[in-house]
Amino acid sequence: MPAIATSLVTRSSRLGLRATPEQETILRRAAEVAHKSLTDYILDSACLAAEQTLLDQRLFMVSGGQYQALIELLERPAQPNDGLRDLFSRKAPWSV
Repeated sequence: MPAIATSLVTRSSRLGLRATPEQETILRRAAEVAHKSLTDYILDSACLAAEQTLLDQRLFMVSGGQYQALIELLERPAQPNDGLRDLFSRKAPWSV
C-alpha cells in the first residue's frame, strides 16, 4: 500500500514531536537527499511505517456481521479471471 500523498492534500491537523539534535540532523539530511521538505519527509516516512505495521497484523477483530460477510465471500464459487488464467499460463522467469 503506497504512502498517502501528503503534498496534494490540504493539511488541517497538527502533530508535535520532540527530537534530539542528532535525530533532527539525520532527518534533515535525509529529507534533503530525498528532495523533500522536512515535514513531507517525516510524514511520508511515518505513514509508510504505520501502513507496514498495520499490514503486519496477524489478528483482526471484526463484528459478527463482518465475519459472516467474509465467510459468505469465501464460500462463493470461483469466478473466471482472465488475468489470472493468463498469468498462470506463462512460464515462470526463473524456470527458463
